[in-house]
Amino acid sequence: MNIDTPAGALQTHVAARSSRTNDRWIVPILEAKAGSAPARFATQLSGHRAVTVFLAAILSGFALVAALSIGLGLLITKVVVHAWGIGAADERVEVWLAGHRTASRGDASLIGSIIAGGVVLPIIAGVILLTFAALRHWRLAAFTVFALGVESGSYRITTLVVHRHRPEVARLENLPVNASYPSGHTAAAIAVYAGLILLLTSKFENSLFRGFAWTIAVALPVFVAWARMYRGMHHPLDVAGGVVIGIAALIVLVFASRAADAAAASR
Repeated sequence: MNIDTPAGALQTHVAARSSRTNDRWIVPILEAKAGSAPARFATQLSGHRAVTVFLAAILSGFALVAALSIGLGLLITKVVVHAWGIGAADERVEVWLAGHRTASRGDASLIGSIIAGGVVLPIIAGVILLTFAALRHWRLAAFTVFALGVESGSYRITTLVVHRHRPEVARLENLPVNASYPSGHTAAAIAVYAGLILLLTSKFENSLFRGFAWTIAVALPVFVAWARMYRGMHHPLDVAGGVVIGIAALIVLVFASRAADAAAASR
């Protein structure tokens, strides 16, 4: 194939990359494959710099994630909670949790909220950004920061459009009562913690490590989701919405990173 074409350049890039698999900074899940959707997206922006392609993919993906979140939220609040007693069952979960509160569980729920809150996660994302920026590995630096950005932005836009009252129990935090959907903490836990583990397990193939890492990747968001429901801040369906946003944000970042890789190869 002619290497002067974007597809030819990408295939040459992939071949060169395979010859340096020991490079510790290569993260396979972020690398483009010839003919893939990210590569085709980059081809549509042929001639543009990798950072431009990355940002174009991020903005497009952000719009899709926000639309998905809003659409799911309207479906839940306008249809699902009014059908087959689902809304009442959603509320009963919260009533049961509130009825089984203890001091130790309250402390645990506070920890679960803090580790996925608006102070801890930006610090983690900032440290990762500075570390990889100093090492000049920009895609790795951008991954966690933009994953949190896509998640947070989608969450904020959704709460402006979709309004659901928080559970009718004693709430342990003083937040707006009509912003139950979605659970931003759950979404953020997936976008950041599961995102980091996605990168690590893509790089390191040891099965024991992967099993341990993915156990953490699942356990942390589950813990955060439980904490938010225990504190009376969200219903189970709101947590489900947060799961969708978090996973969708990671899909957008993987796509954008691969598109940037393809754009870099074509240049």
